[in-house]
Amino acid sequence: MATVEERIELLHKNLAHVEAMGGEKRVEKQHAKGKLTARERLALLFDEGTFVEVNALVKSRCHNFGQEKKDLPGEGVVTGYGTVDGRLVFAFAQDFTVEGGSLGEMHAAKIVHVNELALKVGAPCVGLNDSGGARIQEAVDALSGYGKIFWCNTIASGVIPQISAIMGPSAGGAVYSPALTDFIYMVKKTSQMFLTGPAVVESVTGEKITAEALGGAMTHNRTSGVAQFAAENDEDCIKQIRYLLSFLPSNNMEDAPIVETGDDPTRTDPALDTLMPESSNAPYNMYDVIKSIVDNGEYYDVAKEFAKNIITCFARMDGQTVGIIANQPAFMAGCLDYNASDKAARFIRFCDCFNIPVLNIVDVPGFLPGKQQEYAGVIRHGAKMLFAYCEATVPKITMILRKAYGGSYIAMCSREQGADQVFAWPTAEIAVMGPAGAANIIFKKDPNKEQRTKEYVEEFATPYKAAERGYVDAVIDPRNTRPTIINALKMLASKHEVHPAKKHGNIPL
Repeated sequence: MATVEERIELLHKNLAHVEAMGGEKRVEKQHAKGKLTARERLALLFDEGTFVEVNALVKSRCHNFGQEKKDLPGEGVVTGYGTVDGRLVFAFAQDFTVEGGSLGEMHAAKIVHVNELALKVGAPCVGLNDSGGARIQEAVDALSGYGKIFWCNTIASGVIPQISAIMGPSAGGAVYSPALTDFIYMVKKTSQMFLTGPAVVESVTGEKITAEALGGAMTHNRTSGVAQFAAENDEDCIKQIRYLLSFLPSNNMEDAPIVETGDDPTRTDPALDTLMPESSNAPYNMYDVIKSIVDNGEYYDVAKEFAKNIITCFARMDGQTVGIIANQPAFMAGCLDYNASDKAARFIRFCDCFNIPVLNIVDVPGFLPGKQQEYAGVIRHGAKMLFAYCEATVPKITMILRKAYGGSYIAMCSREQGADQVFAWPTAEIAVMGPAGAANIIFKKDPNKEQRTKEYVEEFATPYKAAERGYVDAVIDPRNTRPTIINALKMLASKHEVHPAKKHGNIPL
């Protein structure tokens, strides 16, 4: 019988074998592709020396097709927990050096276990995906593993933040776990996501396309909107994930951490008084407004490359995390379309899940007209925004800078959609439609049409009719935007709102 010393020595031997992953040659091959290993990625994610591995010695139970003869250290995935900036976070990292990071029964069981732990203790879970997909030899056991992961992702949704990083291939069923999480990062040139790869696409449709064009980082950040963040390399990706976590609470029962930013909450900015162009049709950059009012001009864009006509970002105001939804007049005149509506609605719902106040900065001329918009379901997608705003119970503040016309005004969180405070600049134009167009209808047959139109524009292309009726709480000097919003956030800190009891609403997906 082995001595205690021998048993301890065997333990260290087994652990060292697991830590060596797929061996030197495969590690070198991973590095040659410009990718870090699973363990290197986790070392960057967590504060130094805090990572605790779980289920390191798990092994496959598959005895088909010679699988029992294979050595698969750690089952191709590293799981555990540690701290990020001192706060508890759980994570898994698929190990491409072991069987291509393919997912089998016990690989999935490790991921499920770490997700369940995160849910039990109320901490974020980060998934670093780098996998060749299902382990074909394990057949339905692999499929069952995916199903269990999808279940975990869904149950944890809205309870703990879930972040996915695609750091290599992700194909077939493997793409749906990331799609069920809150945010997806992709690494340029080394990551792909698609249901069916280029070879299958060509065999079925005859279309020739590269993996990068079909499902690369910029395809999903810019065109499909599946991913919200693009990273230059693995290091940049993990650095960005750490940054995102700094804005978020650990779970839905907490508030995001307050950060001492050193920026004066009473600070004003005279430059905002002259930012707005004289012509109401002239563009300007909404980021100039955002930079002016948030702490130290610092914000983190979400889905920056997708639907650029609307901005969704996290920032801090007097140290408190806020989610900002803002029209971008410099792109498509700030019109709402089906992609912008979809992007905004999902961001609003995330903020509401995790007690993050929502600031809406409005300069919207309307929904984008056209056959393509109607065919793509702009009505359905626009309704998502209405639903998301009405459903959200976090503090909601709306700041109208210029145009706020018709249904798009309502869709950007008017008083009727539950805005707790509505402010407007003197340049605001709040109306059922553009004032010139409205006058054209009203005075169509009036012989003094030109004069009457001018008078109408002067009277109604203002924030004052809405203010007279209480739809706007205050018309403010642009320079006072930051302190006005911060005061409103402080006032709303104890907001409590309860909707009728129900299982859940039926958002127009």
